[in-house]
Amino acid sequence: MPSFKTKLKIIYLMDILLEKTDENNPLTVKNLIEELSRYGITAERKSIYSDINLLRIYGLDIICEKGRSNKYFVASRNFELPELKLLVDSVQSSKFITHKKSKELIKKIESLTSVHQAKALDRYVIVADRLKADNERIFYNVDTLHRAIQENKQVRFKYFDYNLDKKIEFRRNGEMYISSPYALTWSDNNYYLIAYYDRYNDISNFRVDKMMDIELLDEDRYLIEGYENFNVAEYSTKIFNMYIGDLERVELEFHNSLINVAIDRFGKDIIIKKKDENYFSIKVEVEVSDTFLGWIFMFGDRIKIVSPTKLKYKMKEMAEKILKLY
Repeated sequence: MPSFKTKLKIIYLMDILLEKTDENNPLTVKNLIEELSRYGITAERKSIYSDINLLRIYGLDIICEKGRSNKYFVASRNFELPELKLLVDSVQSSKFITHKKSKELIKKIESLTSVHQAKALDRYVIVADRLKADNERIFYNVDTLHRAIQENKQVRFKYFDYNLDKKIEFRRNGEMYISSPYALTWSDNNYYLIAYYDRYNDISNFRVDKMMDIELLDEDRYLIEGYENFNVAEYSTKIFNMYIGDLERVELEFHNSLINVAIDRFGKDIIIKKKDENYFSIKVEVEVSDTFLGWIFMFGDRIKIVSPTKLKYKMKEMAEKILKLY
């Protein structure tokens, strides 16, 4: 056997163990020798024992099942099957990942386990009927924006909406937007860029799938005062569906049945004040927008705005406008 194949033998052996074995599908030394022969590599039993020992020293968790013919399998990996299912779920449920890219990613996820467990993942996959993007541009947009953040650069791009004919219409007649990207976040099944936008002299949010022709600029990002303490998670709890409004201190009264809604939306650190046996109230800072009011509206009479007064009037106006439609 050529010397280079002798050197490759232990690498192929590791690949075989990772790809073909798990706790329910061990292989004997005879099986391993047969698998190596597929790569044009001959091996003796003693060399297999030696290589397995070296792979254990390297860190591969190889278990031996004692018996008339010892059987070997990889017991633990970087990702366990339930973790891979979690990753597959995330890919499947992501609207911004196309059908084609979803299938490619899931195949790569399957390669992180044995071929036997990969079959279980494959049966677990249901992509066809999910609502998905039809353009892979977003995948590359995310990569470009991450680079801009890492390299501390501004970006330039076009931003668009769809018209009634489902055609792209660029905002501001196709004029380029220039912004300083701070972070990317995933909200309501969409990817958003959180960035300083000079035109508004403030933070703005942009749907990544609606950005086109993104370019990195030579200019360094403009960083607002206190940027080093910018917390994406905290920022996300104050805005609703990434719609920015005026930041206000709001007191809300909830029916007790909505305690989980309050915690899911605003976090476990909120201070809960019991009003009576049926209601509690909280005070939170939120960016008040029509989306925020719509969120309150969908819970009917189980959430009430207590303060500020101007926000109560705004909610009343919205309710009256909706009532006129019917």
